[in-house]
Amino acid sequence: MSEPTQEEVISIVSSVFEIKSVNQNLDALQFEIEQEGFKPKFVKLAQSLESKNLVGRLEKFEGRVFLLIGRFHSPKLRRFWIPRALFAATIAMVMVDGYYRTIEANSIVRIGDPLEIALLYTVSLIGILGIHELGHIIASKWHKLKTSWPYFIPGIPVIGVPTFGALIMSRSFTINRDILFDIGIAGPIAGLIVAVIVSTYGAYLSPMISEEQAQPLFSKSELVEMHPSIIMSGTLLIAGKAVKGMEVIMSPVLYAAWLGFLITFLNLLPAWQLDGGHIARATLGRKWHKVTTYAGIGTLVILGYWIMALFVLSFSMRSPDVKPLDDISPLSSKRKKLFILVIGLAVVCAPFPFSVLP
Repeated sequence: MSEPTQEEVISIVSSVFEIKSVNQNLDALQFEIEQEGFKPKFVKLAQSLESKNLVGRLEKFEGRVFLLIGRFHSPKLRRFWIPRALFAATIAMVMVDGYYRTIEANSIVRIGDPLEIALLYTVSLIGILGIHELGHIIASKWHKLKTSWPYFIPGIPVIGVPTFGALIMSRSFTINRDILFDIGIAGPIAGLIVAVIVSTYGAYLSPMISEEQAQPLFSKSELVEMHPSIIMSGTLLIAGKAVKGMEVIMSPVLYAAWLGFLITFLNLLPAWQLDGGHIARATLGRKWHKVTTYAGIGTLVILGYWIMALFVLSFSMRSPDVKPLDDISPLSSKRKKLFILVIGLAVVCAPFPFSVLP
C-alpha cells in the first residue's frame, strides 16, 4: 500500500478537525486544531491514520492544541506457533504440579484421584489466567485495537509455581486515557470473577483436620501455612470451612484460586505497567503515577514479595509508563470513581500475613 502524500494527510485531518495552521518539520506534520470537542474526534482520526501507517499525537502548548502526525512501520507479526507452544508447555507444567500436589495432600487426608484433581486444577488455573487475558482482548476489540494472542508463561512445578501468568501484546496505539483505563481494568475484573467461583468450589473440595493433628505437620513442614486474602476467606466461610479449631487442607483447586487472587492483587497494584499501573496512569497522570509506583513497590516489600518488588523497580526505570496519543483529555468522571473500586479490590485480594477470619 502506497504511503499517503502530504496533501492527502491534510485532507484526512481537515475532514475531522477545523485546522488553524499547518507546519512541517523533519519528523512530522504539525496542525493547530480547535480546542473544543477534540477528544471523540481524535479517536476517529487516530483509527483512520493507523490504517495508513500514520500515527497522530496531541500536545498542548500555551493553551493551544497541536496535532502531530508522523509515519510508523507496523511491527512484524511473531510466528503463530509461539503462543501455542507456550500454552502447551504451561498446560504440562500445571498438570504435573497438580498431580504431585494431590499426592502430597492424599498423604495427609485423601482428597481424590491425582490425575482427576490435576485436571480440575489445570482447568481452574488456566481458566483464571485465560479469562483475565480475554477481558483485555474484549476491551481492546471494543475500542478497535489490535492485540496478539495470549502468551502463557510456563513456570517451575512442584518446587515453585507452575506458571508465571500470561500476557498479550498490543499491536495498536492507545488513543486516550479512557481506553487505557478500560483495557487495564477489564482483565483483573474478568479473572477475579472466575477466581471467586474456583475458590468457592475449591473450598468445598478441601478437607479439614483439627489443629491438634495439624500442629505436628506444620512443625515437620509437611504443611505450609498459606495466608488467604479477605475475599478467599469469604469463600471459605460460604463453604462452611471457617471452623474454629480446624485447619483446611488446601486442595489444588483451592490453591489455583489462591494463585488467582495473588495474580489479581499484583496486577491491580498502581505501579509501573501492571494493569493497576495503567489504571493509575490514566486516572492520576504521569507525575502521580510515579508516586503510586513507589508505593506499590513498598507494599510488595512489606508483604514479603521482594523478587516482584525488584522486578517492578528495575523495569519501571527503563519503561515507566504508557503514554496515550491523547494525553490532554482527562479521564471520564465515571472511570475516576471506578479507580476507588480498583484499590478496594486490590486490598481484598491481597494475601495478608495474618488471619482475617474471626
